[in-house]
Amino acid sequence: MTLNTRPLRAVGAALAGVVLLSACNGAATEEATPREPVSIAIGEPVNPLVPGNTTEEYGTQVIESLWTGLVEYGPDGEVEHTGVAKSIESEDKVTWTVRLRDGWTFHDGTPVTAASFVDAWNYTAYSPNAQSGSYYFANIEGYGDLQAPVDANGEPAGKPAATEMSGLEVLDDATFTVTLTAPFAQFPVTLGYNPFYPLPKAFYDDPKAFGQKPIGNGPFEADGEFSPDKGITVRAYDDYAGDHAPSVDAVEFRVYTDTDTAYTDALAGNLDIVPRIPADASGTAEADFDGRYVETPASGFTFLALPLYDQRYADPRVRQALSMAIDRQTIAEQIFSGTREPADSVVPPVVDGHRDGACQYCELDVARAKALLDQAGFDRTKPIELWFNSGGGNDAWVEAVGNQLRANLGVDYVLRGDLAPPEYGPLMFSKGMTGPFRMGWSMDYPSPQNFLEPLYSTQSQPPAGSNTSFYSNPQFDALVAQGNAASSSDEAIGFYNDAEDVLLEDMPIIPLFFDVTQSVHSAHVTEMTVDAFGRVDTTSLRQG
Repeated sequence: MTLNTRPLRAVGAALAGVVLLSACNGAATEEATPREPVSIAIGEPVNPLVPGNTTEEYGTQVIESLWTGLVEYGPDGEVEHTGVAKSIESEDKVTWTVRLRDGWTFHDGTPVTAASFVDAWNYTAYSPNAQSGSYYFANIEGYGDLQAPVDANGEPAGKPAATEMSGLEVLDDATFTVTLTAPFAQFPVTLGYNPFYPLPKAFYDDPKAFGQKPIGNGPFEADGEFSPDKGITVRAYDDYAGDHAPSVDAVEFRVYTDTDTAYTDALAGNLDIVPRIPADASGTAEADFDGRYVETPASGFTFLALPLYDQRYADPRVRQALSMAIDRQTIAEQIFSGTREPADSVVPPVVDGHRDGACQYCELDVARAKALLDQAGFDRTKPIELWFNSGGGNDAWVEAVGNQLRANLGVDYVLRGDLAPPEYGPLMFSKGMTGPFRMGWSMDYPSPQNFLEPLYSTQSQPPAGSNTSFYSNPQFDALVAQGNAASSSDEAIGFYNDAEDVLLEDMPIIPLFFDVTQSVHSAHVTEMTVDAFGRVDTTSLRQG
């Protein structure tokens, strides 16, 4: 999914949700007049709005308003036990018993039950359904039986052996158990992420139609269908059972093909919120939106993934050389006006387990980069194709990377930034990239494991997960597994750090920046929280 500067590091995760307050005066009326929706800019979601198939930032921004999970995450990314679960308990960290609170309903009025979760998880995990969140169930017993066999080319070669995971069992309407393949002490931490959300029975009648007009259990309900290229409006759900009911009547998620246009609309007063401003506005946004500009320490991580399936990038020395030829500090200062921090690891500073200087190949060293490229026999006469999605404000910094590669290594480049997210995403997941390609990731849940296993483990290769480099190293997989099975957080972090060391030697990706989420809002909005995930908390919104 999808940012942090060194001066802000000392502030810590406790301030990761920045709240803006201003006075809102007005006489109370006996009957409240419905207010205009708060408009929020998003890009086009990659997939229809189904939780198990939504693992990117634009769709997730909408999904989080429509659903509430077993647990929730606070502005600083910490777990809050304010969701549907009354308790999540285990004596051995393998078999977990989940008990639900009373009173939760879906937006169609049907109750949220244990089966609402178990059925949804089985649907998402079942490989013929091709859900991008499938991988997140890989540690549940029986997950492998839901995966179709594949032939020598990696294509499906038959049906899965089962349609339900043996590790899930409904005990009654309010209780179910989850049996894992190995101890995982942090399992409850993961359960606030989209793929773990429940689904109503109506979903299974027509999943395609459901994705256009979702029925969740969250603070807002869909007001009409999602319209491609336009967006969707959601309205406060009157019967919401959670602790964080909305204060605004409605939110309009408005699709923009590029953030520059969204920013211009916000300047003109035609849009309320731009959650992530374009990079070239970093130096002027604070003045442009005096008192309405927000910088939030966040978990976002920007990197270039390498297509390891392309023989040109199969040699680790090539990947190491490209990384050492990039001057991250100069780009952060000149393109991002100092609001990005050069990445020196793959775990951001706001996440427990981050280590300064973990990546030795992230330091600028042109002489060593040239030597490694020569050793690998890299063909410098063929340009490097640099891929990035259009409309995300990425053009300037990707071009700066290309210019540095040309100046430092003598290799020309071609920019490939013409694909919108709905086209760019599928190309990443189908081995369609022909050079380094831009990716961004924000934590799904607050653990260093989330910056390792979903992105680089063998099991998380598409279509099951987000390992779009198609990297595989058994040593890395084993160390992550040991971290998952650790009995304490400190012990787990030790194994995760070891796994990160293996990864940063192989360099299937090039770490670039830890980001600050820079957001702006209109005078129409008097209070707004941007969380550590880099998303607007729509229940925090207030209007004047």
